[in-house]
Amino acid sequence: MAEVSKSQVEKALEAVIYPVSGKSIVALGMVSEIFIADAKAYFSITVPADKAAEMEPLRLAAEQAAKSVEGIVGAVVALTADRKPGQQQPAPARPAAATGRPAQQPGSSKVGVPGVRAIIAVASGKGGVGKSTTAVNLALGLQSLGLKVGMLDADIYGPSLPRLLKISGRPRQQEDRIILPMENYGLKVMSMGFLVDEEAAMIWRGPMVQSALMQMLREVAWGELDVLVLDMPPGTGDAQLTIAQQVPLAGAVIVSTPQDLALIDARKGITMFRKVEVPLLGVIENMSYFIAPDTGARYDIFGHGGAKAEAERIGVPFLGEVPLTISIREMSDAGTPVVAAEPNGPQAAIYRDIAEKVWARIGAGERKAAPKIVFE
Repeated sequence: MAEVSKSQVEKALEAVIYPVSGKSIVALGMVSEIFIADAKAYFSITVPADKAAEMEPLRLAAEQAAKSVEGIVGAVVALTADRKPGQQQPAPARPAAATGRPAQQPGSSKVGVPGVRAIIAVASGKGGVGKSTTAVNLALGLQSLGLKVGMLDADIYGPSLPRLLKISGRPRQQEDRIILPMENYGLKVMSMGFLVDEEAAMIWRGPMVQSALMQMLREVAWGELDVLVLDMPPGTGDAQLTIAQQVPLAGAVIVSTPQDLALIDARKGITMFRKVEVPLLGVIENMSYFIAPDTGARYDIFGHGGAKAEAERIGVPFLGEVPLTISIREMSDAGTPVVAAEPNGPQAAIYRDIAEKVWARIGAGERKAAPKIVFE
């Protein structure tokens, strides 16, 4: 099959006419840069803020036009509100597939996810601190408490969950355009990594990222979940603010390593969540220490206790220390998280202890019994 060009999709979009004007959305300069990956087209349409709620038919028409191009099997089209300075940004218009889902909560712009009791974010101030590995093992630790758990990979630019959970393939879509999540180790999972090639470079601007995040959150058949764990991208950018401001988070978990540079960035994440009034469930010190497998000697490679001291200083709960071990790294690379691969091992016990503390702080209702979980 010949590769589809952006110009082919753009030509198809010339048939989509903006209401009243009589001109196409292409001629009016309303279409963003078009990104094509794995036979899917991704782009946004900029519309007036006060008309955003009425533009769903236009979005659907653009989606159908893009899919009419030979070689294009799917399209992700976002509406971006063009607002004047000082004008309040409206809530993003959601596709018709969301019909029947809960309305906006009174007095709040945050809309929940049907069937999901609690949503928590696992975040870090910077990359390279083991946040995704921590998020996966925390999710499995919560599952070991007898909870139904799902995971959303909110890192559009660098999705990690497909590799960490050894999940490949493409998710299926129901007739109502709701996506069925992928699954492994009993976790329901959604990630941009399932939709585009692993080596594809995502060169999206903020509005496209925000729209994709909301679609992956609210247009996925999560079913009944006690907890949905969001593996957040590192830092405090648009994606993090979008989730914090539009998703009713039960709380956030901050992952940091002990050294001062990591803690400086972790403080930024803590400050962001506090500003948007998201409860802080606690801080995890990852790569806290190293135990030599041959001698049993302990080495504080990155220092030790920095995250705990910082948590105490700013009044945030300290959830625990996770050691730097070869087994955690090897199992993560192999897609067999340590809590699943060695549920009775010392590392799994650490993650389960952290999971218990997180679940206790969520206050999501009466706790369930904690049966012993055996992963095949």
